[in-house]
Amino acid sequence: MAAPSGGGGGREGSAKASVADQISQSVQSTSNILHLMLQTSPAHAQLMKLPKNLLAKTSTIKNTELVLEQMPRVISSLDEHVESGLQSAPHLNTVVQLLSNMQSCQLKSLSVAQEPGILEQHVQVNDQP
Repeated sequence: MAAPSGGGGGREGSAKASVADQISQSVQSTSNILHLMLQTSPAHAQLMKLPKNLLAKTSTIKNTELVLEQMPRVISSLDEHVESGLQSAPHLNTVVQLLSNMQSCQLKSLSVAQEPGILEQHVQVNDQP
């Protein structure tokens, strides 16, 4: 389930740039309005609770843009890893079966190694008058 690739990359890039510009303009406009309101409003104390420097948020917006641009590649990469893991499932079943057989063989060899001691004790008990 890889991300589709197509010829619309240029349009997509210009659309992202346009959205980023619009967001930056909105932040700038909001900041200007806040400054005007601070200078002229009687509700000065309440306005002071608003972000003091909204322009400082611009870098966060740009970082968000970069993260959003990387998301399709990250999702595609994760999807590939999941697919690879699903392809490996039969191999994992084989490994589990081999480990189970090894454990079973070890338990059998331990029980066989302990049996002669048990048989000797049986013989000694039965030989006593």
